[in-house]
Amino acid sequence: MKKMKPESLMMSHGYKPELSEGAIKCPIFQTSTFVFKSAEEGKAFFELAYGLREKDQDEELGLIYSRINNPDLEILENRLCLWDEADDCAVFESGMAAISTAMLSFLDPGDLILFSNPVYGGTDHFIRHVLPRFCVDVLAFNPTDSKEEIIRMVEASGKADKLKMMYLETPANPNNQLTDIGMCREIADHFSTEEKRVILACDNTYMGPVWQHPIKHGADLVLYSATKYIGGHSDLIAGACLGSANYMAKVKEYRTFLGNMAAPHTGWLLMRSLETLKVRMDEQARNAFHVAAFLKDHPMVEKIYFLGYPENDRQKAIVEKQCLSYGAMISFDIKGGEKEAFRFLNGLRLIKLAVSLGSTESLAEHPATMTHIGVDPEDKKRFNISDKLVRLSIGVENYEDLIADISQALDKV
Repeated sequence: MKKMKPESLMMSHGYKPELSEGAIKCPIFQTSTFVFKSAEEGKAFFELAYGLREKDQDEELGLIYSRINNPDLEILENRLCLWDEADDCAVFESGMAAISTAMLSFLDPGDLILFSNPVYGGTDHFIRHVLPRFCVDVLAFNPTDSKEEIIRMVEASGKADKLKMMYLETPANPNNQLTDIGMCREIADHFSTEEKRVILACDNTYMGPVWQHPIKHGADLVLYSATKYIGGHSDLIAGACLGSANYMAKVKEYRTFLGNMAAPHTGWLLMRSLETLKVRMDEQARNAFHVAAFLKDHPMVEKIYFLGYPENDRQKAIVEKQCLSYGAMISFDIKGGEKEAFRFLNGLRLIKLAVSLGSTESLAEHPATMTHIGVDPEDKKRFNISDKLVRLSIGVENYEDLIADISQALDKV
C-alpha cells in the first residue's frame, strides 16, 4: 500500500481501538498515574524516563504518570510528527511553554542566542528580559540582513564561540516578514564545531504544520503555539516542539521537571482538531487571498503585508522556496493613525476584535497596543509596528461576507 498523506492518517495513526473497548475515537485518559504489571516493569520504565540507559531494540517507554506521558499526548505527538516529518514531538500547556522550555533545554550561562527580529511579543520579552537573568547573551538580526552581514555581526560581538542557538520566527508576527531558513542553517553551520552544533529553532506558528516545513530547510526544532491553527477553534491553549530524537529527548526531560506538559483533555481536543486541520487551513488561505486583493486596492489602505504581495525580489524568492501557501494572516497600514485604526476595529461586526490567530472565526487586533505593546519603541518603528497597523487572522467564513464587513468598517473611518 502506498504511503498515505498526513491528512488521511490524522483519523487513526497511533491509536488501537481494541485497547480502548473498540471506541472509534481515542478516549480521554483522565488519570494521574498508571498501574505497572510488575515492579521490574516499573523500574525499566523509570530508567528510560530518566535517561539512565538507552532503549533496547523495539522497546517503548511505558506509561508511568501523566506528567511524564499519557496516551492522549503520545498519540497526538505521533500525529503531529507526520506533518513536519519529525522524529518526535512534545506538547505543552502553551506556546510560550514550548518556546521557553526549548531555550532553557539548550542554553547555559555564558551562551549566546541569535534571533530574528521581530518576534511575537511574549517571545521578545522572554529573550530580552528573562534569558539575560540566566546569564545568556542575546543578539538580534533583521530579515533584511544578508548571510555575510549576520556572520560579521556575530563575530563583532566577541561571542561567536559562544553561539548555541539561532531562533527564527518566519513569517514574522505581525509584519509577515520572511527569513530564509536555509540561509540560517548555513550561518548556524558556519559557527558549529565538532564539539558543538549550533541549534536552529523555528517558530512556525504563522504557517502551521501545513504551509511550511522548516525541518526540510535545515531547522533542528520546530515550535508552535498549538492554540492557533493546530487547535483552530479558540477553545484551548497549547504549544508544541518537534525535532530529531536526540534533541527532543532533552526537551522532554526538561518538560518533565518543569511540569508544563498539556493535560489529557487538551490532547484530546487537539486530536479532534488535527482531523480537519488541512481543510480548515486551505479554506482560510483561499479566503485570505480574496480579502488581501480587496484591501490592496482600497483607498483607505496605505500598505499591505501579505505573503501574496512580497515587497521585494528577495522576499518573493523566499516565499517560492519555503512556503506552500500565502497563509491566512494579513496586516495593513490604515491611512491615519491609532484613532483611525481603532475606529476601523470598533466598526467590525462579523470579524471579532480579539488577539490570537488561526481559528475558524476571523479576528482583528492592533499590534502596537496589544500583542506587541511591550516591544522596544525603536524596534516597533524599525519593523513598521506603528499606530496605523492592523492585523487580521482570516477564518473559514464566506469571503464575500468578510470583505463586506471590512468594507463597511473602513467606510466608518
